[in-house]
Amino acid sequence: MILCEEDFTSHNMSKLVKGAVVPRPIAWVSTVDGKGIRNLAPFSFFTVASMEPITLCISIGGSDKEKDTLRNIRETEQFVINVVSESLANQMHESSKSYDHEVNEFEKSGTTASDSVIVTAPRVAEAPVTFECELDQVIEVGSSHLILGKVVCYHIKDGLIMGNDKIDPHKLAPVGRMAGDYSYIQNFYSLPNEDLPK
Repeated sequence: MILCEEDFTSHNMSKLVKGAVVPRPIAWVSTVDGKGIRNLAPFSFFTVASMEPITLCISIGGSDKEKDTLRNIRETEQFVINVVSESLANQMHESSKSYDHEVNEFEKSGTTASDSVIVTAPRVAEAPVTFECELDQVIEVGSSHLILGKVVCYHIKDGLIMGNDKIDPHKLAPVGRMAGDYSYIQNFYSLPNEDLPK
């Protein structure tokens, strides 16, 4: 099947794209608004944008109502990206539900809000890795918003570093986002590899 732009309206392109661009890492983003109301929400459109300076990016999809995460980032110009491990997957899922702005998703998900070092947004204390970020820019891309955040502080749990500043992926146990489901990321291999399917 070949789908060109004129064919997109006759297919569910969201499912076709999200089902192919997998597995995606999950940015569990914590923010706070100007009144101190905390927010915690996951986003699977997430990657590294630059290493000089270290910049991470997340994409927040468009909707009729502006998401609390986007509004808080615009207001405070700060946020935290927490890495989701397998042990936190259920809590992450709980925080993905639609709550009123005044609801604290840390409490709803049963996670601990811990003070950050530089930014005002709290960290998820249980997360194996967290990145404190200061907003670099918000770029409108169609109906979505691409958030670029400069990393100003990096938190990593003891025991995750193997040596030479490499993170042990088995201990990190990150969660991958598929189309509608999630995946374990547990098996690793190097290339070239003659055992791969032909």
